[in-house]
Amino acid sequence: MVSFTPTGGFPLTATTPTQWGKTRWARIRPKLLRSAEQGVSRRPKIGYDDPVASCDTVGMRARMSLARQLFVLQLAVIVFLVGTGALLAFLDARRANEEGAGRRVLTLAAGLARVPAVRDAMTAPDPSDVLQPLAESVRAATDTDFVVFMAPDRTRYSHPVPARVGKKFIGTVAPALAGGTVTETYEGTLGPSVRSVVPITDDGGKVIGLLSIGILQREIGEELLQRVPVMVAVSGGALGLAALGSLFISRRLSRQTLGLGPAEITRIYEQHDAVLHAVAEGLLIVDLDGRLALANDKATRLLDLPADAESKPVAELALDEPLGSMLATQAQVSDELIVYRDRVLVVNAEPAEKDGRRLGTVTTLRDHTELEALSGELDSARGFAEALRAQAHESANRLHTVVTLIELGQPERAVEFATVELASAQQLADQVVGAVAEPTLAAVLLGKAAQAHEKGVELVITDDTDVGDVAIEPRDLVTLVGNLVDNAMDAALAAPPPRRVSVTARSVDGGLLLTVSDTGAGVDAARIEDLFTRGVSTKQSGEHGRGLGLALVKQIITRYGGSVDVTSDGGTSFDVELPPRDGGA
Repeated sequence: MVSFTPTGGFPLTATTPTQWGKTRWARIRPKLLRSAEQGVSRRPKIGYDDPVASCDTVGMRARMSLARQLFVLQLAVIVFLVGTGALLAFLDARRANEEGAGRRVLTLAAGLARVPAVRDAMTAPDPSDVLQPLAESVRAATDTDFVVFMAPDRTRYSHPVPARVGKKFIGTVAPALAGGTVTETYEGTLGPSVRSVVPITDDGGKVIGLLSIGILQREIGEELLQRVPVMVAVSGGALGLAALGSLFISRRLSRQTLGLGPAEITRIYEQHDAVLHAVAEGLLIVDLDGRLALANDKATRLLDLPADAESKPVAELALDEPLGSMLATQAQVSDELIVYRDRVLVVNAEPAEKDGRRLGTVTTLRDHTELEALSGELDSARGFAEALRAQAHESANRLHTVVTLIELGQPERAVEFATVELASAQQLADQVVGAVAEPTLAAVLLGKAAQAHEKGVELVITDDTDVGDVAIEPRDLVTLVGNLVDNAMDAALAAPPPRRVSVTARSVDGGLLLTVSDTGAGVDAARIEDLFTRGVSTKQSGEHGRGLGLALVKQIITRYGGSVDVTSDGGTSFDVELPPRDGGA
């Protein structure tokens, strides 16, 4: 036989634990059924500790908004403070009333004891005949509760109750018999009272009697109760004003916290912080005052922002254009492609609004540097493919011409034609390969020459071109030369014939001197610098560049510490200088 005592229940006796469990279930099952029938959403309390009830309580606290919790806390503190203040004021008023009553009866007793008629009556054969009427008249006139004259041995000569005249006075008299005074709270025959006892002396100073005047405490209490309504009104007014102030603060806080509770605010903050650190895009928030309200880790790295950038005006962050102007003016942009220092960024900016009220601007930054580099390489490969296609097409035409001449019985003319064409093509290839030792640059120039020939533009590689080993990445060479030549060909095509593009390249101690000029219409001198900084496609007839291509050129030149000089006089010339190997990237 095994005995179990469940938590919160009576002892059960079972032969085995399994039987005890069945017995336990038999006790619990009716409670569960009754709860289900009554529509109770949580389980009935089975033991002293109910985890479900605890969860409900925690959930209720979690659902209570921060503003409401603050209001309840403030209200509790205010009620405590006002209640404590009212209680202290009541106790202080009661103490002051008792002290005032003591001073009052002492003054009355001291003055009455010095009256000559009182002294004479104390030595009369029957003092009560004189002192009893006098005591009652004084009591009625001074609104006190008793005036008692007595002999030194405590025998009363007067009392509000005549039957007690002649009996012993109850209270402390020793100090008064010694010539002093007594003021005390004492429970006499009429009840608790504040009383004073003073001596009555003859002309020689001998104590011939005693006088006691007192006020019952119930009278003091009634007087104090008359002040209670005022105290209650003042306390209630203070409580009401404080409650209204707390309610106003809580409502304002509720609007500012959107009615969220502490747990919800904490969860949202944790999620917000996790998203900001994990998101792959740069995120900037600029408020209506033009200050940077937020910048996540990615944006800080992309823009090289200082650690204390947040809360500073955008104008003070020294951001390069055009991003600085975009953020300062809070312009709305969509998939804007810009070059920022050594990176290519895609910018999106949208206004942030809440309930129709604008809060600022949210700007996202996507790093497309690698993608643009790959796109450049793809464009170059496509250009090479186009050049090969053009050459194949041209070679097919030449081959057909040779075959046709042979068929027409003019083999000498066929050999002459083939020899001239071969020499012309080989001359350009020999010139480029002989002057340019860098295979990537040679491939770019040969490909661009084929493209130019197909477009009707003459691409001239000058005789002073001489390029050996250079400390420049092949990818950067493709981007640099390819963009400059492409822009030069576009400019030449937009102008009347002759359409010519000239390229001069020389290496100096691992550095590179590159000049690309065209016979286009030229560029306005006031807009030369804008070609490298605006980073958008604004190309029009007669203008150089699509913005991004030349911006990428500027990016490479800056990265290698080089320089570019643009002149426009009957055409445009780009003179690029990249430093030698020991001053390179």
